[in-house]
Amino acid sequence: MYTTSSVFLQSLANAGITHVFANWGSDHPALLEDLSRRKKEGKTASKIITCPNEMVALSAAQGFAQVTGKPAAVIVHVDVGTQAMAGAIHNVDRGRVPVLIYAGASPFSSLGELKGSRNEWIMSVQDIPDQAAIVRQYMRFTSQIESGKVATQVVHRALQISMSHPKGPVYLWARREVMEEEVELSAVEASTPLRKWPPVEPAALSATAARTIALALVEARAPLIISSHSGRNLHSVPLLAKLSDALSIPIVASCPSAVAVPFSHPYFLGVTFLNGKSHSHHLAKADVILVLDSDVPWIPAIQPPHPDARVFVVDSGDPLKTISAVSQWHVDAEMMCNADVVLALEGINAAVDTIQGKSSDAISLLEKRRSELTTEHEEWIRKLDHLEDAWPLDLRSGRATVPNVLGVLRRAIAQQMPCRSLEKTLVLNEGISNYPVVWEHMRTEVPGGLLTSGGASLGWSLAAAVGAHMGGKNYDLIVSIVGDGSFMFCVPSSVYWIARRYETPFLTIVLNNGGWKSPKLSMLGCHPTGHGSRASGEELSVGFGPNCPDYSQIAVAASSGWVWGKQVGGNGGRVKEEFESVIAEAVRVVLEERRCAVVDCVLESI
Repeated sequence: MYTTSSVFLQSLANAGITHVFANWGSDHPALLEDLSRRKKEGKTASKIITCPNEMVALSAAQGFAQVTGKPAAVIVHVDVGTQAMAGAIHNVDRGRVPVLIYAGASPFSSLGELKGSRNEWIMSVQDIPDQAAIVRQYMRFTSQIESGKVATQVVHRALQISMSHPKGPVYLWARREVMEEEVELSAVEASTPLRKWPPVEPAALSATAARTIALALVEARAPLIISSHSGRNLHSVPLLAKLSDALSIPIVASCPSAVAVPFSHPYFLGVTFLNGKSHSHHLAKADVILVLDSDVPWIPAIQPPHPDARVFVVDSGDPLKTISAVSQWHVDAEMMCNADVVLALEGINAAVDTIQGKSSDAISLLEKRRSELTTEHEEWIRKLDHLEDAWPLDLRSGRATVPNVLGVLRRAIAQQMPCRSLEKTLVLNEGISNYPVVWEHMRTEVPGGLLTSGGASLGWSLAAAVGAHMGGKNYDLIVSIVGDGSFMFCVPSSVYWIARRYETPFLTIVLNNGGWKSPKLSMLGCHPTGHGSRASGEELSVGFGPNCPDYSQIAVAASSGWVWGKQVGGNGGRVKEEFESVIAEAVRVVLEERRCAVVDCVLESI
């Protein structure tokens, strides 16, 4: 017997969906039956990953898609499973990650008229007027599958839209009777491959736009490039470096989600999360600014660019940010361009090459800028080195700092992975209040070697490590660096169970400052000298003390002892030696024993 579920699963496989992250429920009998049929018949299909939590399922699918560039699928249970994907829905939307989400729905018949009619009390409770409305504003496309005869077309259209700029999630749903509908074998075999449903070809800059931008950069006295997400396309990294090299243009990463240029690039001046410390002086003096795939290049009320600056915005799919409800989102720009970042950079680089002649004054200006930027980059590295090496003598005189911990981690990886540490390591950054610190001290060189969720919902990084492991076979080591608050949002009880079952070892570094530091920083931003400025984390209700968990042992318990875990920094002793020993052992466990390792790094409490 073949059903709409047979067509649906075959359509996913034919479309190249290799992994389905599933959380099963009462709306999925036909899917489970067809999977059993396939297994008995020895037929291959997409790999099913059992996920005991829906947000974990979607975050794992996001990690998979981020490292492969290919969509994964997620199956959840009616309205409640849709809701349980929670903040991960926000992340795949804002991160522009292609994911296909399917949810079943309660039966519409109740007297046994059709196969799949209501036969459990819960089905009456789980039915709502508009299930897709739960997620519609985050989706690129939503649709109901109404018959097995159209299931393939619905799947292919959804994936076609998901993979077109601006890429993102799509949501399909179907009633239980529809998924139980019997079809002929020919309907399953007619589930044609996706090749007839290609995504929209990425758009290039017009020749006029490319030359205008190139000429402005060539003639600028103080140009600046701001990028946030251009590195999501790995091919953009060398192209951006080439443009910067040719014209001695500084590059700043604003709230980045991927590596824009290698850390060692001499004109890369760092990462800012718009706290005024990284690029405000360059922004204030820049006369030409190129903004590449950036949601927030600056905050107008706090650090706007010079009013006379020529600003050019290039975005892969949504330069006007129409997916945001903030009507005031605006950048004073000379030109707004909807263009794929790789094609845009190719066009700008080509136009720069064709602009003939450089006066002696122009050459002198380039050399002066090159020298100043190189000096600034080198001074920045010296400051980072100093922060990493400034250890307290012991725990009676102070706690280890985040730069201390990350310096140890980076060196431990280099020591145990000689000649391949940079190319074979993926870092997933969910440090939140320590976002920029992780970016700076991990010093990533390789395109795609460091990622964030691209969104604002916490709880992505652990499951993303599982998904990235399944998709990124070229990684020897995946490291999730996460705050203690984010660690709990990640649902570790589910993540480490999945990691053991599917053998996806990764290293977790928990930056444990005893609570949620970001809400405290937000409060201080509005009330710097108010009553709360003198309160402890516990007094503000953002602290987890005085009895914080040992996060490493949560992971150990969730995996029935498979995870190696240790807390460090909380019980006296020589700080530096303790961290070096524990982190080195954790790296070894992941690399050699192929198990997860979790190091709970106790830092100074908020």
